[in-house]
Amino acid sequence: MAALIGICCSIPSTDPCFSSRLFISSKYPNYLVPRINTRMIDYYYYHNNNNNNSTSYLRRRSKTRCCWLFKPHTATTSHGGETICDESSVAVVDDGDGDGDFSHVIKFKMSDFKISDRVSIGLTSRADEVIFEATVKDVNSPLDDTKVVLRRLMSVGAKRRGKRAIEVLKRLSRRKLLYHSYSMQVYGYVCSSTTCDSGSFTLVHGYHGSFSLRHWLQQSDWLPTLEATLALDEESARKVGDDTVGGPAVSRQLRLIRILMRDLLIGVNYLHSHGLAHTELRLENLHISPVDKHIKVGILGNAADFYESCSDSSKLNSNMDRREMMIAFDMRCVGFIMAKMVLRELMDSSMFLNFKAFLTKGNDPSCLREFLLPTINKNSSSGNTGLQILDRNWGAGWNLLSLLLATKPSERISCLKALRHPFLCGPRWRIDPSMDMVRWNLGSTAVRITEEYIYNQQQRSRLAHFIELMEMLNVHSKPRHWLELIPGKWRLLYSTGRHIGLTLRQPPCRVLIGDVCLTVSKASKPHANFSFVCDVEFTVIVGHNWPHNKVGVSGKLQVETLFKLRSGRRLYLKEEDSPKRFPSLTVSAEDSALKILSSKKWKNIIPIKQFPSSLPVVKLVSSDIEATMKLDEPLASNVEHAQKVIHEVRTQIPPEVFDPSKIICGTYVDSRLLILRSVNGSALFFTRSCKS
Repeated sequence: MAALIGICCSIPSTDPCFSSRLFISSKYPNYLVPRINTRMIDYYYYHNNNNNNSTSYLRRRSKTRCCWLFKPHTATTSHGGETICDESSVAVVDDGDGDGDFSHVIKFKMSDFKISDRVSIGLTSRADEVIFEATVKDVNSPLDDTKVVLRRLMSVGAKRRGKRAIEVLKRLSRRKLLYHSYSMQVYGYVCSSTTCDSGSFTLVHGYHGSFSLRHWLQQSDWLPTLEATLALDEESARKVGDDTVGGPAVSRQLRLIRILMRDLLIGVNYLHSHGLAHTELRLENLHISPVDKHIKVGILGNAADFYESCSDSSKLNSNMDRREMMIAFDMRCVGFIMAKMVLRELMDSSMFLNFKAFLTKGNDPSCLREFLLPTINKNSSSGNTGLQILDRNWGAGWNLLSLLLATKPSERISCLKALRHPFLCGPRWRIDPSMDMVRWNLGSTAVRITEEYIYNQQQRSRLAHFIELMEMLNVHSKPRHWLELIPGKWRLLYSTGRHIGLTLRQPPCRVLIGDVCLTVSKASKPHANFSFVCDVEFTVIVGHNWPHNKVGVSGKLQVETLFKLRSGRRLYLKEEDSPKRFPSLTVSAEDSALKILSSKKWKNIIPIKQFPSSLPVVKLVSSDIEATMKLDEPLASNVEHAQKVIHEVRTQIPPEVFDPSKIICGTYVDSRLLILRSVNGSALFFTRSCKS
């Protein structure tokens, strides 16, 4: 290849391949900047070799690369008014697997640096690495007076990582703008021996501030400090679909997270587009440059290739699987980074271990809100800012987090799709949501309304609207879908039926209802598909005075039955067909849902002109019911008081919980939400529970 370049460079300047492609830099006169048209090099090489085999041509073309780095020009000649160099002036990079080919970077000497007497806290290192901060002091170098980091690699594994970072540079430096913006630049190395296989090996790379992203987030005033570092103004905010600055802390933090996450995803996608996986994406390896305001994705010492070099066509499928797994691993790491940036409580190591353990056990990431809400509300020191950020835009943040941390690698979102996600797009960017996103938004909004726990007529109507809309958009209407999704533990959030509490009446026995859970498991009996167990936890208040801490005698009501699943349809009766004495309980909800769907906001997303006459559902056929109740002492021995307790419990809970035979069909199910309908038309709204 060197002979080829030498021949090419000696071609007269009238040749279109090399005319005006080499010039001397005015800033660094001792360095020659090669600008060679690689397409024309391939053309010239192909037509000057008597080889018409296209396969051989493509193979040779893939191994020819032109280096864009500076090289000293020691021998130059002039031909026809053009500056021409000999072959020693041009650096040629071979993409082969040859070890020790570092011609595309600079080999420094320790005398070229002025070592600093301190090291920034953000420059983390391993046990087999030693970190120094230094300044280049070489007037003949383009890096003169530039602050760099010297990373001395001690062990064999550390040297392998350093050489790998230099090898990866060959591919990344082809797109110079993205490389300089999102990669930590590797300038060269210092080696005490000629072969670099023995002796010390020091990697020289860029310095991008004294803090890593983790250290930024650990500062008490991290939000205004990062805003000042990024010079956050209206122009930078406009890049994420927003045109405002300042505002409440939640809006400021959301705007900053959008900027950081978009920058990180662009950098990771830059690596993936070059066939590389980072494999070490952590907050400690991310740095924010105060110069260009971009996130640097760290040193790529452990970067892995998507495709193994092999000529066997039978391994193409395994290479595609390898690529999918590596991209999925990087996206999972991006999900962890996003979780720590938004929920700063996860910066605590013990809480983050619980967070990872939840995912490791196979729990669905769509249930993260149900899992994190009690813990963060109990131990939160940031005023639940992170929860408010993830809950905004109808829970779009939780959706993106669940897609990044999906259990199956094939279900994890890619960088490009994540950049188009509504959570990372500001209000000025119009994003057409997918049907999955619409269903997620409806469910998240309904869950938020149930948490307000003030069920006036307006809220009850809105909940009925959202439940009707979710049922119309249900995609899991077959019994085989329910066989996969329904097993597990579900917590009752809301019932569209009656609501009787303690505030409007004086009961004979004060009972405080706790969690009402439905546990669904596959039945071992041949005549049934599932076993339904309803558990109602409650507390009996003893005495006339209501204690502030609500301490009393604990109790539990358990109702168990078996169900069969059958295909069916839910018929919607028209108002003129229904008896006037017993009007349909859901007519107003259906009319309101149809009115919402006909509005300008929804008609383009859900093209429904009239309410359907029927919808496919899963029919539930129950068998015998067994009910038991347990009371702690001293009420366990008092039969009369126990009868009053069970009567009060039945009064407060929906009747379908005490008598599951009234549940006749399931109208909606996904990985986190469940809707069941009873014989009187009321709906039971459940969310998947994460409690053991």
